[in-house]
Amino acid sequence: MVKHYIIWKMKDEVENKSARANEIKLALEGLVGKIEGLVEMKILTEKFDCSSGDVMMDSTFKNFDSLSAYQKHPLHVEIASGLVRPSMIQRLSFDCEV
Repeated sequence: MVKHYIIWKMKDEVENKSARANEIKLALEGLVGKIEGLVEMKILTEKFDCSSGDVMMDSTFKNFDSLSAYQKHPLHVEIASGLVRPSMIQRLSFDCEV
């Protein structure tokens, strides 16, 4: 199994960050069962004030090839390009085998 973690920081100009974070959560979590090899997707939006990020992705894939395929999959690309990237100023990722 492969874990794919991302922490995003939203742009200051995003209106209603909580609503946008929830929209991202629903869209990304909705990909489970639609993309082969994507085992689990958790988007965390509730955080302590001391957190430096606004949204965190904790996702699990069958293997590294599944993660690579997910990153190019049209459903993921649509959400990433149309909803996530326009809202974010910073993205940190961490991938590992578990």
